[in-house]
Amino acid sequence: MADHGGSGEAAAAGAAAAPVPGLNPTLGWRERLRAGLAGTGASLWFVAGLGLLYALRIPLRLCENLAAVTVFLNSLPKFYVALTGTSSLISGLTFILEWWYFHKHGTSIEQVSVSHLQPLMGGTESSISEPGSPSRNRESETSRQNLSECKVWRNPLNLFRGAEYRRYTWVTGKEPLTYYDMNLSAQEHQTFFTCDTDFLRPSDTVMQKAWRERNPPARIKAAYQALELNNDCATAYVLLAEEEATTIVDAEKLFKQALKAGETIYRQSQQCQHQSPQHEAQLRRDTNVLVYIKRRLAMCARKLGRIREAVKIMRDLMKEFPPLTMLNIHENLLESLLELQAYADVQAVLAKYDDISLPKSAAICYTAALLKTRTVSEKFSLETASRRGLSTAEINAVEAIHRAVEFNPHVPKYLLEMKSLILPPEHILKRGDSEAIAYAFFHLQHWKRIEGALNLLQCTWEGTFRMIPHRLEKGHLFYPYPSCTEMADRELLPTFHHVSVYPKKELPLFIHFTAGFCSSTAMIAILTHQFPEIMGIFAKAMLGLWRPQPWASSGFEENTQDLKSEDLGLSSG
Repeated sequence: MADHGGSGEAAAAGAAAAPVPGLNPTLGWRERLRAGLAGTGASLWFVAGLGLLYALRIPLRLCENLAAVTVFLNSLPKFYVALTGTSSLISGLTFILEWWYFHKHGTSIEQVSVSHLQPLMGGTESSISEPGSPSRNRESETSRQNLSECKVWRNPLNLFRGAEYRRYTWVTGKEPLTYYDMNLSAQEHQTFFTCDTDFLRPSDTVMQKAWRERNPPARIKAAYQALELNNDCATAYVLLAEEEATTIVDAEKLFKQALKAGETIYRQSQQCQHQSPQHEAQLRRDTNVLVYIKRRLAMCARKLGRIREAVKIMRDLMKEFPPLTMLNIHENLLESLLELQAYADVQAVLAKYDDISLPKSAAICYTAALLKTRTVSEKFSLETASRRGLSTAEINAVEAIHRAVEFNPHVPKYLLEMKSLILPPEHILKRGDSEAIAYAFFHLQHWKRIEGALNLLQCTWEGTFRMIPHRLEKGHLFYPYPSCTEMADRELLPTFHHVSVYPKKELPLFIHFTAGFCSSTAMIAILTHQFPEIMGIFAKAMLGLWRPQPWASSGFEENTQDLKSEDLGLSSG
């Protein structure tokens, strides 16, 4: 996602008008009242309507009209009462179904019905546009944008299946990876680790079948078969390190064997790359294998505490293979540098990759916010900031947090431990809940290490949503938030995790009111049909509450005076 532009001047101007933009300070009574009314507007309108109806009950003669309606209903045959109750019940159930479908899918049943019935009603021909028409071009452009927004990326910090994911399954009995996630990994392995010249080497032919296997024991067995054919089969060592090794130490040993074999094959491919297009494809495959091995070795070193060694391997990779920026090795480097607390080096990496022309990620946006927060968080106080206003450095920190939250609004709840973390998936959806889990899983410790950083985040992150009034139609610094993230995240994340949804689907008040009204009407009709006498008594009691009591003012005053005279022992004579 590319930024639309900066907003430093606008934020500075807003800070001059309001002392603390984006914070939640102790507001005045007018601001608190306005904020409270904004959240209870629908309820206040409903209460006001009931109050107005109660005040106008006498001029509108509501009691007499209600009594007339009651008499009319009592005079009807029971068949009509039952028919009305049944229709009301069906209407209520229909509205409840409409509410459930809207809450789950974000669209109404009528729209789905029209889309399915339109071809049967002859609407297909009118809806078809010419290939070169503007409407057709707009539809294709919108579809391309939706595909790019919902593109699934490989998690740069994905865990090891055997040493981490499988150990989690052994302990909890839960599967942390979904079939969709593992299927995406299988497709990537076939793309990265296979090529058209695999038939020239029997071991590569066996591994080509191994990457297509769904059963983990079958893949491991095929890897051993490939090693029997060729003891220097690098991809076989990679598969065993990923899936069979039960500890990071064992995985690192296998990756070192894979590195030795991969470097030998890579040098041989370099010498033959210009002989034919098949040899060029083989060189690309061997390059991918070598980069993958070195990267996983760097991650093993990071997990085993040899952070400087991991940083060196990552820097060498980025220098040796600069075209492979799609692998996002810089995000691994950022996390390792943050662990070393080398904030100057982190800033240097951000200066290169936090560019308007490069894709953004939660790691880049939130790391930039963390660095700006670090300069002011230690001495930051909400009361002091509300009293004197924000300094320039604090404004920059708040802006950076707002920018990060707008890119991925799911991250703060995990950093503030408002939601429980799970193991991150092997693939993530940018700006989605899966990316938020992957970022918070590795970077929460870095936010906790900086004193006051989480406090400043807690005070400011909700202010982002006041800057984006139309969260789906309009963005502030990025493109509008895509509407396809929920379904993709549900495919990537396990079922036992409650997927975070943004923005929340707000159900219209009309659906609530209509469903409740129809259901209550149906219930009253059924009760009237089954228990007519009891419901008649209940109706009379309700009418008695609404009917005003006719007090005779003159007689009431005379009786009161006589009562007072008798109580005091006085007589009028």
